Amino acid sequence: MELSERVAAVQRMQDYIVAHMDEEIVLDKLSGVAGYSKYHALRIFKEQTHRTPFEYHRALRLTKAAEVLRDSDSKVVDVAMEAVFDSHDGFTRAFSRQFGITPQKYHTETPPVRYFTHHPISAYYALKEGTKPMPKEPIKRTMTVTVVERPARKLILVRSVNATEYFSFCEELGCDWEGIFNSIPEKFDTSALLTLPQNLIKPGTGNIASGVEVPIDYSKPIPAGCDVIELPLCTMLYFQGAPYEDENDFGEAIGLLWELMDAYNPKPYGFEYAPELAPYFNFGGGGVETGAKMAMPAKKRL
Repeated sequence: MELSERVAAVQRMQDYIVAHMDEEIVLDKLSGVAGYSKYHALRIFKEQTHRTPFEYHRALRLTKAAEVLRDSDSKVVDVAMEAVFDSHDGFTRAFSRQFGITPQKYHTETPPVRYFTHHPISAYYALKEGTKPMPKEPIKRTMTVTVVERPARKLILVRSVNATEYFSFCEELGCDWEGIFNSIPEKFDTSALLTLPQNLIKPGTGNIASGVEVPIDYSKPIPAGCDVIELPLCTMLYFQGAPYEDENDFGEAIGLLWELMDAYNPKPYGFEYAPELAPYFNFGGGGVETGAKMAMPAKKRL
């Protein structure tokens, strides 16, 4: 079985799991979606995602439950039932194994934990191999630029040494940081891949990092392996691409936004880029409803 065939089969299984996240996953149906025997379906899914389909499904459900506990006043027992767990005890055990904290304590304290992030496998390979599959519906070549005034704040980040882009960053440090940073309720925005200016690079490290901005008075525990730096008050130019139809098209959406940003000149609008004030933020595909998003520090022209 060629890699492209395995990737397509795993993508079909991922799509099925996401579409049926609030239901129990039946192996017969999953293997039917994949188009292979139960044994081969399980094998190629774990080969590509490093989890069984059932572990993948559970991680998605538990992350959704953690988000509800973080963002609402729902009772733990109600969240357990919504997450398709038969009992409060079973949910507590599964949640504690996944996040290293009981759901009740997490609900009360909301420290950073390792949320699971779903990435479509076919789009991952398309980006990694530099290919650009044609989206089912063409993504509009439009971009919105928004001026955001950021106060003095903290940046929680994990630094790489040798990474030059997203994939080499994941190979060096793993891809779990997105989930950890996005679990922080006080964050200003979602986690991002960062390109650091020279003045923010720590000796012995490179200019690529992953991180998230939080208020200057943020005092919760910092995830192990992370640094915290303070950023000054500054203007950020946010670049938002057009929404797209299929989540697998996020690579195309990111590439298109890069092109539009490269052609954009802020000077006629009274701004110029100021990379010394903050990193360049790449928030990624952003989701089908919002489109790709990036941000760059700027200052008013004198």
